[in-house]
Amino acid sequence: VTAGLAMLVYALVDANDAGWGSAQTIGLTAAALVLLAVFVAIELRTERPLAPLAIFRNRALRGANIVSVVMAMAFFPMFFFLTFYAQYVLGYEPIEAGFAQLPIALSIIVFAGVASQAVTRVGYKTTLVIGMAVAACGLLWFAQVSPGGSFMADILWPSLVTGFGLAFAFVAGTIAATSGVSGEQAGLASGLVNTSQQIGGALGLALLIALATARTDAVEAAQPVALAEGYQAGFLGGAGLALLGALLTVLLLSSRESREHAEAARKGEGGAAHATA
Repeated sequence: VTAGLAMLVYALVDANDAGWGSAQTIGLTAAALVLLAVFVAIELRTERPLAPLAIFRNRALRGANIVSVVMAMAFFPMFFFLTFYAQYVLGYEPIEAGFAQLPIALSIIVFAGVASQAVTRVGYKTTLVIGMAVAACGLLWFAQVSPGGSFMADILWPSLVTGFGLAFAFVAGTIAATSGVSGEQAGLASGLVNTSQQIGGALGLALLIALATARTDAVEAAQPVALAEGYQAGFLGGAGLALLGALLTVLLLSSRESREHAEAARKGEGGAAHATA
């Protein structure tokens, strides 16, 4: 499974350079899917499976992992675009571009505690929808970056908004993905949601870079202008994926189970309400 996932991530990330229809991309993707299929076949036959597939009967876990893929597709490429925008459009040095992203990290740290309290009060579903919607607004703000932009207008304020949404989305998504599972399966549930995020990040990076590159190549203007418009397209694509994630949250996660989990947390119970299909 490790080899299959690593091969799939590499195929997706390198697809823009090798070509989506190239023998490398198709071959690596096919080989990865074969390896993953073999892993599933082994898990179905063995008496002591590494990852019991019955865990996916848990509705909250199943839905949260699907949402996590889309969430990572939307948000992981943001850091890539911000770095390139700061360096190649605003003219920052690499270390300056790194420091320019500190507001996002600090915002996530500050609001993560607030997000945990929100999950306890209104449930992981509502918290996740709020997080995805707010982060989508932040990405839409980032989509306004311009060749003559500034740190305050084009990086700082959108970063704070996006960081708020990211904190809510990732905290609620992780809690949803691990709710209703037994203590012995908590590690597996946590590993699954992290894997979903890594796969989503690789897929989102490949897709949104392709979108940004296509826009950049289509713009007949000076390089900073063309690059800025390409990054705008990438951020806009990320905002669309974030809204898709919010919609999937509404459709795939149970409001009743979310409320039961919040009530159990408020009462200080050790485990959340069981969530099955």
